[in-house]
Amino acid sequence: MKKVFFFLCAVLAVNLSIVNGQPIKSGEKFVFSGSYNMSGLMTQLAQVTMSTETVATSKNSYLHLNCELSTYSKWDSFFKIRDIYESFVNPLTLKPSLYKRSIDEGGWTKKEKYVFKDNSVSSTAKKRNRPETHRTFAIGATTQDVISMFYKVRTMDFSKFKEGQTQTLMIVFDEKQIPVTIKYMGKETVNAGNLGKKECYKISIGAKTDALRGKDKNLIWLTADAKKVPALLKFSIPVGTGQLALTSASGI
Repeated sequence: MKKVFFFLCAVLAVNLSIVNGQPIKSGEKFVFSGSYNMSGLMTQLAQVTMSTETVATSKNSYLHLNCELSTYSKWDSFFKIRDIYESFVNPLTLKPSLYKRSIDEGGWTKKEKYVFKDNSVSSTAKKRNRPETHRTFAIGATTQDVISMFYKVRTMDFSKFKEGQTQTLMIVFDEKQIPVTIKYMGKETVNAGNLGKKECYKISIGAKTDALRGKDKNLIWLTADAKKVPALLKFSIPVGTGQLALTSASGI
């Protein structure tokens, strides 16, 4: 599931210099059904829920971006997954200040916290029974965590992209920067859950990582409107293929 989530977020890594100013709203909620190819059949195994809310401190107001991944209860005895990813960002720029990750996959656990300051990240990580580790590493001026990147891409104007156009930038994941290249592949109409059939921007992803496999086998469809709702994602990873299909979108 870690590799599935890497795809979900990395696939959205696009040139951030082209934006249309459409803000991300507090109160959004997207629910996806996660399926995996088992013995030639696409089987629904998990639910992914993404939501936004405003969080105020004594000094600042943040947009809290939350993503939760859980296997359906009937699959828990086979391989139970309970993952939570969070990012606290500037409501206008979506620049991250804090990123948190807590994963429990088949009993394997890991917790991470990234504090963003200028062009560096201070990280704390704890894997299962291992000692807690601390690191500080440099990042680029536009590098973001994987959750904030997911939302940042929805502020972009894809109407300015030409079919076949590629862009590359950096995201931070597992305490390091990862280069990601995307390719715009035109438009297609797909089912977008309770939103019905929607014309969508189709995007292919490539990355120098073992997490993804195949050329143009890792794809995402974003509704071709100002909201850029992720309607469908298909992935090819070392252990197989699968998809995330939007079942419901609210608060948009």
